[in-house]
Amino acid sequence: MIEVSNLQKAYNGITVLNIPQLTIPKGESFGLVGNNGAGKTTFFRLILDLIEATSGGVQVNGQKVARNDDWKAFTGSFLDEGFLIDFLTPREYFNFVGKLYLKSEGDITLFMESMQDFFNGEILGTKKMIRDFSKGNQKKIGIAAALLGEPKLLILDEPFTALDPSSQIRLKRFLNDLQAASQITMLISSHDLNHITEVCKRIVVLEKGDMVKDLQTNTDTLKELEAYFAV
Repeated sequence: MIEVSNLQKAYNGITVLNIPQLTIPKGESFGLVGNNGAGKTTFFRLILDLIEATSGGVQVNGQKVARNDDWKAFTGSFLDEGFLIDFLTPREYFNFVGKLYLKSEGDITLFMESMQDFFNGEILGTKKMIRDFSKGNQKKIGIAAALLGEPKLLILDEPFTALDPSSQIRLKRFLNDLQAASQITMLISSHDLNHITEVCKRIVVLEKGDMVKDLQTNTDTLKELEAYFAV
């Protein structure tokens, strides 16, 4: 699904990401962890062609993502609030995103109904603009919009941050169910080691832009990660 080759990103001569080679197969739930400044968001932005690589590149389904729109039709992503159109209501925003994916109004309505448990009665049925919602509810809106197009590739940066405990549990359950039902390829970053080990079957650790661990999740993975970051 995703092939990374000799990928580097540098700012003012300082390399912030250096991944010589990485393959993420179709259907894999891939977790990315690391301290602040490790390069997680930079990596996701390069995959989504939001920034230009200093060298190397990323391919999705055998096609370069740089200056190419073909992969966007089957990709859903939410990295931060900058992805939102905050002067719209949630319904208006979902309508806008749905039209990009050629969804009918009926499709959009059915989708929103399917997200009611995750929304917990806090998103729909109000005329509030997105900018007037809490950070947690803005994140719910962004995650939902990323899923609206029924993506084959889903990329979420720190999806659990700002969510209350009930919403975190609902999101974990939702992502696990989605991956089991559709074999979607998921790339998820998180500072919460518990959450990432519960959702992802493979976890890569970034340290100052370098890959330092590549783990298949098992019963010992959480302890291994905790021991690494405790040093």
